[in-house]
Amino acid sequence: MHAFVNLGSKDTRSGFGEALVELGRRDHRIVALCADLTGSLKMDAFAAEFPERFFETGIAEANMIGLAAGMTIGGMIPFTGTFANFSTARVYDQIRQSVAYSAKNVKICASHAGLTLGEDGATHQSLEDIGMMKMLPNMTVVSPCDFNQTKSATFAVARYPGPVYLRFGRPRVPNFTPAGEEFIIGKAQILQEGSDVSIFSTGHLVWKSLEASVALEKEGIRAEVINIHTIKPLDSEAILTSIRKTGCAVSAEEHLLNGGLGDSIAQLIVQIRPVPMEMVGVNDRFGESGTPEQLLQKFGLDSPDIVAAVGRVLKRKNLKT
Repeated sequence: MHAFVNLGSKDTRSGFGEALVELGRRDHRIVALCADLTGSLKMDAFAAEFPERFFETGIAEANMIGLAAGMTIGGMIPFTGTFANFSTARVYDQIRQSVAYSAKNVKICASHAGLTLGEDGATHQSLEDIGMMKMLPNMTVVSPCDFNQTKSATFAVARYPGPVYLRFGRPRVPNFTPAGEEFIIGKAQILQEGSDVSIFSTGHLVWKSLEASVALEKEGIRAEVINIHTIKPLDSEAILTSIRKTGCAVSAEEHLLNGGLGDSIAQLIVQIRPVPMEMVGVNDRFGESGTPEQLLQKFGLDSPDIVAAVGRVLKRKNLKT
């Protein structure tokens, strides 16, 4: 029943870095800009191979976004790179005015997202970025789950017209999706079929959701696990089809509950097909320093927390019926 196995742990940012180099070889229009974090974003290989198409802006993120927007006018396809916090909150005005409002073909690539940034702590842990980006008209928001999918998503982002926010992370995490699998922006991925509860997750919590489904199966609970790798545009059809079958939902994300994936799903289902729903995410607080696993456990984002959320939502579902 469980088709996905851990192929070994890899960091998702390296999937981005590998894809960026391959894109550079395929298309001379691909350019890259980084704000003094070339190694952290795994953009160093691109910089070494294509120095004439790599632009180190220094710690000047706003200038980086402005430069990228201007480059699109000349037909280039710019990929900007820095930490998620600096990719969004620090430059929100520039993204809003120069990229989203103008629908410029800029690919905003953000590493070190969420709590799993780890020991750098709350000042660097971006838990608001999905909400900030999805609220912008014309912006597409992509959050792949592992190394292989991040690599495939980067290829897809390059082909996709218009502004895109691509979110990935710092730590080594299970790599479990097939290498080279086509990434379709806006199309959710059903990882496991089930009939009792729908678990919708994104990013690093997709593997945690699969772990939770194994534990749930031992209790006789069949969970449908769906990877919402594109948060905007949301695959409404996949979500509604699943909840019509299961009658309840759990969302799981490494992000604040306000403005995140769960928020988008709740807005959808409350209008069309209300069902009991629980959300696993960070509840209205900043992060703190610790290892990724310590933080996921402390903030209630681990696989046992998803299992517990399923238990709560099933009780509500049974009361309703």
